[in-house]
Amino acid sequence: MAVTPAPTASAAPHPDRPRVTELRLSAFAGHRRAVLRFGPLTVLAGPSGSGKTSALRAYDALARLGGGAELGAVFPDPVAWVPERARPDAQRRRGFRIGCTADGPAGPVHLDLAVQAEPELRVVGERLTADGVVLLQTALRDPGRRAVQAEWYTAGSAPVTRAPLPDDRLGTPLLPLRVAGKTDGQRRVLAAAEQMVVALRSVFACDPSPDRMREPVPAGTGRLLGGCDNLADVLWRTRVECTRRHAQFVAAVRSGCAGPVADVLAEPAAGGVVRALLDRGDGVRTGLARLGHGELRYLALALVLFTGPGVLEVDPAGEVPAALQTLTVLADGFDRGLDPRQRAELLRIAARMCDRGHIRLVAAVADASWAAGTDGVTVVHLDP
Repeated sequence: MAVTPAPTASAAPHPDRPRVTELRLSAFAGHRRAVLRFGPLTVLAGPSGSGKTSALRAYDALARLGGGAELGAVFPDPVAWVPERARPDAQRRRGFRIGCTADGPAGPVHLDLAVQAEPELRVVGERLTADGVVLLQTALRDPGRRAVQAEWYTAGSAPVTRAPLPDDRLGTPLLPLRVAGKTDGQRRVLAAAEQMVVALRSVFACDPSPDRMREPVPAGTGRLLGGCDNLADVLWRTRVECTRRHAQFVAAVRSGCAGPVADVLAEPAAGGVVRALLDRGDGVRTGLARLGHGELRYLALALVLFTGPGVLEVDPAGEVPAALQTLTVLADGFDRGLDPRQRAELLRIAARMCDRGHIRLVAAVADASWAAGTDGVTVVHLDP
């Protein structure tokens, strides 16, 4: 698979905010030895079958593992991600390998993970490195034990510390519970691990489903789901909580939807549900059920770009101030169903929000010719 990042201008770096700058798909689904480099606003472009969705899936999986999720919850069907032509070894084992690089105050930190999918799902190897130094390394020594042997950099009286770690989750987020931080080496390990975890957390994977957005929804938490099914419930909350952002959102909807738009609001209906409406400004209100497929996807993606971790269904690092975190949005089918005016407006909004440093976007599109050359956009071409 050929991966070609187009050299484009990017937003100014924010070194105090850890962020993922590279995704490595050494052996994952249809990817082999693929390296995808990200800017603040990255577009993954390629035809159907080029691996855009699987790349986003790998990124989301690393994010969830970085948040402490168990391997089985992240990969309920692990064999689906094993490269099709991968042959089992003498013990009939097959698996996949993914990794990433997170940049920030500790400098570039690299995480690489090897997962066994058959005959049973488990971590078989993990490596955390920085400046060529191996800070954490795990390996499956005894297949009969539900653990991997781990060793991490100490640089004290002993060069490394060894201990078992679970084989059903990522070891890096467990290090702050295991490393005392008494030596320079231990503090270096902690800084690298914390930077990686903070960079991976606060990821929102979305692919709006217009058919589900048309119906009233139960009033709930007001946190937007990945399919944007509960958009009406979220609007019920955001319209009151942040009037400035809501005004910007309404202006964006006005630019991308047919007919006049004076406001976008939600109202309660019988049965404890809420429904979203466009206020046309002349006494007419249009329910979302009347909007087109592209209009609904445009509206949902605009709402995602104008909100943040407090509104989206994400898992931020609660112990780290919000000012030191960056929300990353993974948007599959970013241009699906959109007309040229809508996708241009969404790209403009995304570029403006990403330039502020509070949000990063990785968007999958079929063709990036309309985005190439746009200031602040990094285009990564995937070939089947």
